[in-house]
Amino acid sequence: MPRIPGSKTHYDMRPLRFSLLVLLQAAHSFAALYTSIDSLKTLNYDFIVVGGGTAGNVIANRLTENPKWRVLVVEGGPSNEGILASEVPLLSGALIGTQFDWNYTTTPQQALGGTVLPYARGHVLGGSSSIIADGWCNTDGMFYTRGSADDFDRFAKVTGDSGWSWNSLQPYIKKNERWTAPADNHNTTGQFNPSVHGFNGITSVSLAGFPQSIDSRVIQTTKDLPNDFPFNLDMNSGKPLGLGFVQMTVGGGRRSSSATSYLAPNFLKRPNLDVVVNTYATRIIQAGASKFPKLLTAFNTLEVAQNSTGPRKRLVAAKEIVLSAGVIGTPQLLLNSGIGDSTQLQAVGIKPTLSLSDVGKNFSEQPLLFASWTVNSNDTNDEIFLNPDLKAKLLQQWQTNQTGPLVGGGGSHVIYSRLPSNSSIFQTVPDPAAGKNTPHYEMIPLNGEYISYGLNGQHYFAFANFVVSPLSRGTITLKTSNPFDHPLIDPGFMTNKYDLFALRESVKAANRFLSAPAWKGYIISPQFGLQNATTDAELDKFVLASTAPGLHGVGTASMSARGAKHGVVDPDLRVKGASGLRVVDASIMPYVPSGHTQAPVYIIAERAADLIKASYPS
Repeated sequence: MPRIPGSKTHYDMRPLRFSLLVLLQAAHSFAALYTSIDSLKTLNYDFIVVGGGTAGNVIANRLTENPKWRVLVVEGGPSNEGILASEVPLLSGALIGTQFDWNYTTTPQQALGGTVLPYARGHVLGGSSSIIADGWCNTDGMFYTRGSADDFDRFAKVTGDSGWSWNSLQPYIKKNERWTAPADNHNTTGQFNPSVHGFNGITSVSLAGFPQSIDSRVIQTTKDLPNDFPFNLDMNSGKPLGLGFVQMTVGGGRRSSSATSYLAPNFLKRPNLDVVVNTYATRIIQAGASKFPKLLTAFNTLEVAQNSTGPRKRLVAAKEIVLSAGVIGTPQLLLNSGIGDSTQLQAVGIKPTLSLSDVGKNFSEQPLLFASWTVNSNDTNDEIFLNPDLKAKLLQQWQTNQTGPLVGGGGSHVIYSRLPSNSSIFQTVPDPAAGKNTPHYEMIPLNGEYISYGLNGQHYFAFANFVVSPLSRGTITLKTSNPFDHPLIDPGFMTNKYDLFALRESVKAANRFLSAPAWKGYIISPQFGLQNATTDAELDKFVLASTAPGLHGVGTASMSARGAKHGVVDPDLRVKGASGLRVVDASIMPYVPSGHTQAPVYIIAERAADLIKASYPS
């Protein structure tokens, strides 16, 4: 849940969300999904994909293009079928904190006064692409932002593999993306650049499908303050700096997740693809004998269970086990399998099988805060959550024709900015951005307040601000040897002073934005502690009291150059020192991209599928 400044708790927003747990519609007539291991016709496959999330479903789809390969996807959560809130864009945050969320929490964050923060991850087919509303709100859970060209060129540089460069990845960007008209079919001329998009891919991407009342003010600000907030025709060109129209994974007014796209019925019916849900991966087990006993540790068996008390069963992969369990789940499974820091593993009673000290290290997350102002208008999204009759009417409209306010997010635009090169912080801290075209922070202007949904009946404007090039690093470690116990999740928020500086400066930028003539007579006053923050010291206090996870974590199974002593996977995403084991998800990125992570994960997975295919030529 969003964090209230000055509080170590969070508002429980679930009662405000249409009672969405009961708003489940009839399931689509998808091909059958297995709900237990006992239902499978075989326990032997060519490839086993652990995690039916953003990356895992891409891998399953692409590998089953070869009809000779049998592929199994193992997903811990239930099917996404019939979950209405996973389809309605504005309701994208309604599943957070429910049984469709892993319901993780962080360790106490010392720089935040010991606060324990929720850390949402999708516990459903499609993973976080099915439920996450980035930043705990119904605003940007479907944002499609690739980051900068610099981000990917840095990946190529640190891994020594030019295939991870921006230019090299262009075919995979196009392979993933299916550009789609917005739900309201408005004229999109001047709102995006068609030349940088794909039109024949699998995941639907579109502009916001319903106008916000603040849209004209936002665009006018690029004219009022062009030096601070220049207009950018397309944030996904590789040069994202400026203010532009947001792009989202929405098609036909519905959320486009990896489950609805890469596991659409026409793909799910492939006879060589099996998907089993409600099944937990507990360990990866060594093969009986390795083809390369002196060089590599071979793994070919996955241990699974339906629950913590159920029997453990084993599945065998003739070629590879592909871990796509995400930034939390992948390092946890590796560690539970004895792959990691040997000393730490022995401390929790796990026998080491492969010494890789960087498993679970280098956890990089983007800190987020909300800044809110009351406004002189009732035409905000707060009204949707304040008025039960309006809620019902809009939901009925969406169910009828997938139009109306529910097809969009909380805003239509996004801003990416850099700190001035002469900022005082750079006297003691190196610039963490991947290049000069890479932002330090992101600001999302929102038509409504997404902490309390119209607290006290007020109407709001808000900014969701992220540090997109953070320097703080954290860890994922095991609490116990029980694979059903959540790991210790420590994002290490604000452990590097740069992150606090950058987030403070983003709040100052928000104030500058609202000082433009476009907002005269509209903005009334700042709220939730921001009204008391006028000095840098007071702003720092506000930032520390407001920080929450941006839910863009990466790095816990980082890739590095082949032969490097650090890192977890090689540039081809094979686990270092192992055979039969590969990682494909956000955890392999050594640095967090300067945007949201959904699009980069799709891009990485598309390339990874080709890397896997190339390893087994017909």
